[in-house]
Amino acid sequence: MVAFISKAMTANLKAPFSKATMKKVLEKHLMQIAVRSRFLSSLYYVAFSKAFGRENQACIYGKIQYQKNLHSNDEDSYLLRRNIHRIEKGILMRPRRSIFAADYIAETFQAYKTMLAKSNDLQNEELRWAHDVLSEYFSIVGSEPGIDICRQEFLSLKSLGFSDSLKIPYERGSSDELSVSYENILKLSVRRRSVRWYLQKPVPRDLIDQAITIAALAPSACNRQPFEFRIFDDPQLVKQISSIPMGTKGFSENFPAVIVVVGKLRAYFSERDRHIIYIDAALASMSLMYALETLGLGSCPINWPDIESKEKQMADLINLELDERPVMLISLGYPDPSGMIAFSQKKSLNQLRRYN
Repeated sequence: MVAFISKAMTANLKAPFSKATMKKVLEKHLMQIAVRSRFLSSLYYVAFSKAFGRENQACIYGKIQYQKNLHSNDEDSYLLRRNIHRIEKGILMRPRRSIFAADYIAETFQAYKTMLAKSNDLQNEELRWAHDVLSEYFSIVGSEPGIDICRQEFLSLKSLGFSDSLKIPYERGSSDELSVSYENILKLSVRRRSVRWYLQKPVPRDLIDQAITIAALAPSACNRQPFEFRIFDDPQLVKQISSIPMGTKGFSENFPAVIVVVGKLRAYFSERDRHIIYIDAALASMSLMYALETLGLGSCPINWPDIESKEKQMADLINLELDERPVMLISLGYPDPSGMIAFSQKKSLNQLRRYN
């Protein structure tokens, strides 16, 4: 391998070269070797690049926090949220199987009992959702030893009573016509553009909360919602936070407020799901920005590249744990009518879509 690299470097570096150039050429040829197999690729990132080191640590830390969450006093159980949603999908299946969820009903029911025991609010919406779905499940699922044991104990538990609106799967329906048309959505999409210049006036927190209420309805894998909107409206904090990402130089000083969208790897038991924090957080963030626009507020999503020094700055400033990763930042405020926005020509339909 060394002989191969030396020969390749000699062929490519006949002119005087700097250490930086030599490093780039060496990296190029090492990658040509590493790409030949998974083992060599892994060896490359162990021996020659630390680019994924922080992600590796974050995934491990997240798995540890996931396990702790199973037995903690935290009323937000990722396992319960995931499994209740899985049961919902079993309930709505066509045709519905007589026996389903048998392989995970025991752990689901245990998580429900844990939440029920530690909850101070029996009207907690998540607890109510879990109760209603389990109640529906046990009323329709067939007989199987593991299911029967859980069903019997569920019926013996303290009942949450009945609510006017059960939180269980329901028919989609087709009779209700929306007052929002395609043309309305198109108009909103054209209007929403990244705003970089804001009026210097406070942003009411109740408006931000309204927008987040809309964002919370965005789709999320197994309904885990592995993200959090960290909102900052203190001028000093806004200034500090907004100066960390690249691409905000020259205009970040006028942000009235900024949101750090944080993904939480503790929502997952396996590394296989590590990318979902970015997918789910991005879906919710887009809904958030549309909602802000309807409330008279502008916004600008701010790119967050994976640069370790930047990650450390942000983690130290807003006290992030090892598994909590910034996904993006979003500035927001009342748009300055005289401020310019980029035209940003988008790709054509033919460039963006293919059928079959």
